[in-house]
Amino acid sequence: MKKLFLLTILVTLLFLGFTNKSISYAQDPSLEDETTMKDFTIQPEPEIPETEYFKGTVTEILEEELVEYIDGEQMYQRLLITITNGDFKGEKVEVENGSTASLQEIIYEVGDTVYLSYTRDQNGKALFFITDFDRSNGLAVLFLGFVLLTLLIGFKRGALSILSLIISFAIIFIFVLPQIQAGKDPVLVAILSSIVIIPITFYLSHGFQLKTTISIVGTFISLVITGLLAVYFVNLVNLTGGASEEALFLQNIGGTIYNLRDLLLAGIIIGTMGVMDDVTVSQTSIVFQHYDLKIKITFSELFSRSIKVGKDHISSMVNTLVLVYTGASMPLLLLFMNNPRPFEELLSYELVATEIVRMLVGSIGLIIAVPITTALACYVVTKYKIKFEDETELHHQH
Repeated sequence: MKKLFLLTILVTLLFLGFTNKSISYAQDPSLEDETTMKDFTIQPEPEIPETEYFKGTVTEILEEELVEYIDGEQMYQRLLITITNGDFKGEKVEVENGSTASLQEIIYEVGDTVYLSYTRDQNGKALFFITDFDRSNGLAVLFLGFVLLTLLIGFKRGALSILSLIISFAIIFIFVLPQIQAGKDPVLVAILSSIVIIPITFYLSHGFQLKTTISIVGTFISLVITGLLAVYFVNLVNLTGGASEEALFLQNIGGTIYNLRDLLLAGIIIGTMGVMDDVTVSQTSIVFQHYDLKIKITFSELFSRSIKVGKDHISSMVNTLVLVYTGASMPLLLLFMNNPRPFEELLSYELVATEIVRMLVGSIGLIIAVPITTALACYVVTKYKIKFEDETELHHQH
């Protein structure tokens, strides 16, 4: 298994290197003819000032007062901000906050770190605007706490889990996103990435064991079925993938025309792959434990005993998924409370229907992974008894 794992990593590195070199970004074909058209003079476009971004710290609140707008009062602030990086490092600039009515009031305090956008107007005057808080320090503390707790409680296995997490992110940012951005089929890219991510993360997180290999096979089978269900129901419900503002905004930047429906399908596949690990590995471990306690057991009896635990796992898992999606969709659910439209019409809105399909298809994928992986594990341990007993004995000796 270790040789297979090392071979997988080697193929992955070669594959990523090859695909990155072969990426070609889509361009507007009309640009190819511009150089051959000599019958007219191209007028120079007006120069648009470039926007730069800097970090800064609020050092003083110069002015602060409540201002009356049509929709109510809002805090207006005039801030003195010290720029902490780039060409303007050390310089102090004045920035206004709340000078126009906004749906969300943001109040800054001395010591807050923020991001600033810098540009110039037509007269050459420098303009600075606060774009958002600098949250990097808080996120770094949170991530460090996560890593320390994982290492403290998980020891070696926790360290390998973090390594698998890093590899997964690397594959997504080095291969998946660039390939989709280059105009490749998002579904195909998601499938190829799963072929690489699943073996690497499973073996790193759970060790080079027979039950890990069985879990990998069960995950692949369940993921294929989930992908087919996703394709069927996305087409059945007539989802376009363009329900979110991010998806529509994506079509207006860069030179690539994205297939938003396939992008939605790819997201469902990758999202399901991320949570299927727990289901398949748990069920395989249950089968192995039952078989270890009673080696002389038939396939049907072993499956019956193991699936009972799997049913409890399904119940808790479905409840967890519903609560997770509910928490993530809280603003959307609140819109239901204040919308006079009929409930069935609200469910038909693509923004709502997309989340329902995403949740239910992913849940179905996790549910079917339980009997599939359980049956596969039961078949292996009852079919190849001698080999499994030898492996178990060697494991106990170590």
